[in-house]
Amino acid sequence: MAKPSSPAASSLILESPTIQIKNMSEEDLHKTIQMLNGLRGFVQIPVDCNTEGFYSDISRSHLRQLSLERGRITYLLIVKPVVSNIYGFLHGGFVAAAAEFSSIACARTVVGENKALFLGELSISYLSGAPQNAEVVVAASVLRSGKSLTIISIEFRLQKTGKLVYTARSTLYSMPMPKL
Repeated sequence: MAKPSSPAASSLILESPTIQIKNMSEEDLHKTIQMLNGLRGFVQIPVDCNTEGFYSDISRSHLRQLSLERGRITYLLIVKPVVSNIYGFLHGGFVAAAAEFSSIACARTVVGENKALFLGELSISYLSGAPQNAEVVVAASVLRSGKSLTIISIEFRLQKTGKLVYTARSTLYSMPMPKL
């Protein structure tokens, strides 16, 4: 019997020649098994990472502001391995994080600091992939802004070719800050 600390005992899915999935190549099956084996157990979030604003700090550290004007903001994003998926492209979760961050920053150019912003909806179209080390221009612009609602459009384009790789649209709700 294997000890619990041995690699075979701790893996979620053991490599087995008996696993067969219709219309899936052996290479794709192997990659899927590797990915699932990497999802081991629950890891406790470190205390210094579980603070307000930490999520925004991670996003901000990968985005460099190129331009800012009323109703429009542009960032440069370099696809580093830390924000890439196992296939070597920009991770979809980071696309969402960058879209949310740039939406809020863009909305702040038209909505005063005296109002709190809340993300109500975020839709993303993953049109292609941004490979590692690629430079991606993230351009956010206000489509509509009213008393309590702001709609932002975000485009992610490869800087080298101008190819559109992701698009996003967000709806942000704003309300007055409470007076305490």
